Amino acid sequence: MSTETLQIPTPHGPADAFAAFPDGGGRHPGVLLYPDAFGVRPVIEDRARELAGHGYYVLVPNFLHRHGPAPVVDVPEHIDAAARPGLFARLMPMIEELTPARVRADADAYLRFLTARPGVGAGPVATVGYCVGAVLALRTATAHPDRVAAVAGFHPGQLVSEAPDSPHRGVPELTAEVHLGLAEGDMTDEALTEFTKALDAAGVDYTTELYPDTVHGFTMPDTDAFSPTALQRHWDRLLPLLHRTLSDD
Repeated sequence: MSTETLQIPTPHGPADAFAAFPDGGGRHPGVLLYPDAFGVRPVIEDRARELAGHGYYVLVPNFLHRHGPAPVVDVPEHIDAAARPGLFARLMPMIEELTPARVRADADAYLRFLTARPGVGAGPVATVGYCVGAVLALRTATAHPDRVAAVAGFHPGQLVSEAPDSPHRGVPELTAEVHLGLAEGDMTDEALTEFTKALDAAGVDYTTELYPDTVHGFTMPDTDAFSPTALQRHWDRLLPLLHRTLSDD
């Protein structure tokens, strides 16, 4: 497995990024992977490596690049309940600055960069995200329906709100196949119903699934929320989705 650290040109300056891809050259389907709120760190890099081991070129941008290179804030090796309030107090103001317009500008830059990499094939790409990254993955897919064939979100941030720019309001533009893996409490019944109504109206293929016995953050081994069983379920859903939508087979 090969990895490299890259700089992605964006309208607001360079965004540092981590990339993982198979050894041996050749071109592979591209995956744009958005981290959770805690950002690019060893467990996210390991996630990218594992996904690359299945034959994908995986690009992980630092979506908080306006505040400096990753790690934008120091994150402990294990994020327990005691560490979370202080981390969120520092991170949330930065995340709240990611307006839909900024997300779209970044997404365009990330996708242009990803699809121009010599190791990336000419076909469509997928977006994958965790927590707030699931919101970014969806916004990227809805803004670029011609480029994104699959979007997967796990323990997502807020996808449905009353705001005129709520992520779910962009779903009519979506063409990608969608998988949403939820912990109990990630979405209310009303929000999930609103989201699936939007997906139905868009005519896209999708699955939404409540992962049993999980809490928000269940895929992340460096947090108290981690569930090995749910992480495996995540792979069992994600890998077939990518194969269906990105494979030439």
